[in-house]
Amino acid sequence: MARRPHRNGRGLFLGAVLGAVVGYFAGRAMGNPAWGIILGTLAGAALLYRVNPGRRNRR
Repeated sequence: MARRPHRNGRGLFLGAVLGAVVGYFAGRAMGNPAWGIILGTLAGAALLYRVNPGRRNRR
């Protein structure tokens, strides 16, 4: 039985939103909020996609 990779759309979206908010404030402190939003979105989405895989449907 092969393992299927999980897909976590909710974690991806939540990570992108939270990462953008945190990135905005970090980027604003460093002088460029736009880059903070972009990098925070990517980092947050990647982190929550892997860390919070969501509920597993076992058959």
